Amino acid sequence: QPHKHQSNQLQSTATMARKKKAVTSKKQHKQPSSDDEAEAAPAMAPVDSGSDSDGSASDCDDGSVNEEESRSDEEYDSAAEHDDDDDNNEAEGEDDNSVEVSDQYSSDEFEDQGSSDDDEDRLARQAELDSDEDDDSDDEDGGVKILDSGVGGVDAPRFWPGELSGGKMGGKRGGDGRLLKSDAAATNSNNEPTNDPAAASLLHTDNLSSDDEDPTGTDNRIGRVPLHWYDDYSHIGYDAHGNQVIKSSSAFNNQDLLDQAIQVADEMEGDGKFKVYDALNARDVTLTPRQIELIRRLQSGAFAHPEHDANPDYIDYFSGVDPEISGINSNRYEKKSRFQPSKWEKLQVRRLLHRLKCGSINMEYLEGKVKDMNDLIKQKEGEEDSDKPFELWKGDEEDELALRKGPQHMPAPKLPPPGHAFSYNPPEEYLPTKEELAEWSEMDPEDRPYGHYIPQKFHNLRSVGAYQHAVKERFERCLDLYLCPRAMKRRLNIDPESLVPQLPRASDLRPFPTTKCIRYEVPGGDESGGGGVVRCLSVSPEGQYLASGGEDGVVRLWEVQTGRLLRSWDLVDVLGGVGEEKDEEDASSDVKAKKPIASLEWNPNRSHHTLLAAIGQCSVIISTGTAGPDDAEVTDALLSAAASCKNGGNVAPDSRASKAVKWISLKKKYNASKATPISAYGGTSGPIALIRTNKDISSLRWHRKGDYFVTVSPKAGAASVLIHQLSKAASQQPFGKMKGEAQLACFHPQKPFLFVASKEHVRVYHLVKQVMVKRLMSGCRHISSLDVHVSGDHLVVGSLDRRLVWFDLDLASTPYKTLKYHERALRSVGFHPRYPLMASASDDGSIHVFHSMVYSDLMRNPLIVPVKVLRGHSVVNSLGALAMVFHPTQPWLFSAGADGKIHLFQDL
Repeated sequence: QPHKHQSNQLQSTATMARKKKAVTSKKQHKQPSSDDEAEAAPAMAPVDSGSDSDGSASDCDDGSVNEEESRSDEEYDSAAEHDDDDDNNEAEGEDDNSVEVSDQYSSDEFEDQGSSDDDEDRLARQAELDSDEDDDSDDEDGGVKILDSGVGGVDAPRFWPGELSGGKMGGKRGGDGRLLKSDAAATNSNNEPTNDPAAASLLHTDNLSSDDEDPTGTDNRIGRVPLHWYDDYSHIGYDAHGNQVIKSSSAFNNQDLLDQAIQVADEMEGDGKFKVYDALNARDVTLTPRQIELIRRLQSGAFAHPEHDANPDYIDYFSGVDPEISGINSNRYEKKSRFQPSKWEKLQVRRLLHRLKCGSINMEYLEGKVKDMNDLIKQKEGEEDSDKPFELWKGDEEDELALRKGPQHMPAPKLPPPGHAFSYNPPEEYLPTKEELAEWSEMDPEDRPYGHYIPQKFHNLRSVGAYQHAVKERFERCLDLYLCPRAMKRRLNIDPESLVPQLPRASDLRPFPTTKCIRYEVPGGDESGGGGVVRCLSVSPEGQYLASGGEDGVVRLWEVQTGRLLRSWDLVDVLGGVGEEKDEEDASSDVKAKKPIASLEWNPNRSHHTLLAAIGQCSVIISTGTAGPDDAEVTDALLSAAASCKNGGNVAPDSRASKAVKWISLKKKYNASKATPISAYGGTSGPIALIRTNKDISSLRWHRKGDYFVTVSPKAGAASVLIHQLSKAASQQPFGKMKGEAQLACFHPQKPFLFVASKEHVRVYHLVKQVMVKRLMSGCRHISSLDVHVSGDHLVVGSLDRRLVWFDLDLASTPYKTLKYHERALRSVGFHPRYPLMASASDDGSIHVFHSMVYSDLMRNPLIVPVKVLRGHSVVNSLGALAMVFHPTQPWLFSAGADGKIHLFQDL
């Protein structure tokens, strides 16, 4: 601990020097000769503040001062030295931890500037030092050398140059700026004020800036840079001129802290100089007596400058201008607050209104007619105590009871008003017969229709006698009011119309389909539904063609703009030519069975001109022949694997799907290349291949990229859901065990999710992770249709129990909205791919169109507004509108029903 050791060494050295100084000072005072006193007086360290015209103390570069020059430059008055003897004891009593140089100021002055020593501690130290002086008085040559300068025992000048005339420098001044003559410290022997500029500049001696401390610019200017960066260099930094600051070659620089402390103590005992090491400039600096004195004063709690006056006299300056009569600020505008209503007055008015409402004050009090409300209350109490008549029932008793403090007043329930039976001349139908009177007599009075009263008829009101049960009924009424508990029941007077949310007008939510424009005539269709029932619809991605699947097993291709039938494919003949597997019941019958088209989907990829139709146990892949010059080759490449598949397709024989599905090429049975395509560049046209499953297929859906599609066979068990890839003619069975009976399935438009709907639930599966993500509880008995929003965050479900259920997949697993607008079962629901539209088709023959706005802001709920009800299909055999689909680019809607009609609704 080098620092601690150095501090202890300095303390011990200062204590020894202080004691020797006390002995020497005592001996000097015992000698009466003034000459001897001058010889015995120790030499003072020179301060060149008096020699310079600007009053600044001159410092040498090496910090040393010649002793002879000190005596010749500055001679101090012996009388001042004698005055300092009384203060030496106080200096000896200072704290040993402080670095003392001189006892320059008297105790009175020092205490005024913030001395921190207590009187009792000072007296104790003085008594101890006096005892030490008595012990050392016999030994004049005690071997202790008296230091003539330095830190230990030097008598620094009591007053610095410029203030030798006595008192504080500058003195106290009056209002005119001149020194006050009453202050003894402010005048000299000629009774003239002392105002030496050299003495006044001492206040600013130590307040120099960094540039003033280094006028030559030779000090180190590297700033706050770690000095250990220069350990391996011969210099310590750079000065203001850019020259290197060379490290000092003194031994003090190479010593450790302990050796430095010992060297400082030895130098203090030798020549009385106190040196410190300046690490920034790598040199030794000798502190001047004034610098040491400033350190001592700071450690003792006094002001650093002895010239500082902490308590100057207050000078009341008067400008001579009276603001009241001078006219200053007389032309200023009024403040803005003068024109604004006062908040305090508003608060007072509010309080008065509240008290007026509560009844604690009245208008007489506000008008000033009554100064104290207590007088008015006493006056009213005196009037009440008087014998003056007053109203017994004023009508405001309930209001007064409601305003009183305490428990809430509950008024008694009122009796029902009397009816026709209580009249003195009631109608005949209210008069009881003899049988009714006999029956009433056997009943309790509480069970009788009118209690104890029996309706009677009188000719006039004067004939009515007294009611014999009046007192009894009044008594029972009082018992009911007294014994029966009552509770306050609040009624909510809410307007039912206010509970209905404010929806925008339908005219503001355009466009949406409103008018039936085109009707597509299905061959063989009639009002009875004989053979012309249309089960499903699908539109091409560009919206130019429409495909329909009928009850007769025929897929028809229509032109949207003209309503013309372009192509028809009878899939029943295709299945018969291939040799479809028949059940036992079908095998016994030789009659050709007509099977309906259960589902029909157009490939969503614009480059793939293919149709997918589900009939019976098969899914038939049809090339539409509507491709252009660029899409024809892409379509042929997509269908090449399915057209040339053999041995059941590219299904792994050891997979689960090998027993559930089989790919069959129709290239030989049905030559599609010879069929005439619709487009000149269409290429092949007609059925290309079919996929056979074990059970009937009820639904199929494409993936948005147009390569994968999913088929659903509800009766197939674990193989009810199959995923197929058209480009490779391959199939896979994703589930080894199916929960419930699958009804529908569709892909997520953006994520690898698969939605599988059973009769009551919708399960969401992650195809990559092969886990179930969520199960949606619809609350329906039998789900019939399913569709996913383009964003993928919303799902709509239709059921046979007339429910339209909207799910917010980010919100919860329960329905966000459940709508019941249809009168019969829902057959089809769907979203528009571009516009905020949703529609549902039902067996009641109507199609409901909704405005369904989905916002990108997750904090905002979807907006669902019914805008239009489309009617155009008749109900045949309890079946109405069986299918609906939106146009991909226009706000149009196609619908098909059991009446064999297909309609196009447009926004007109």
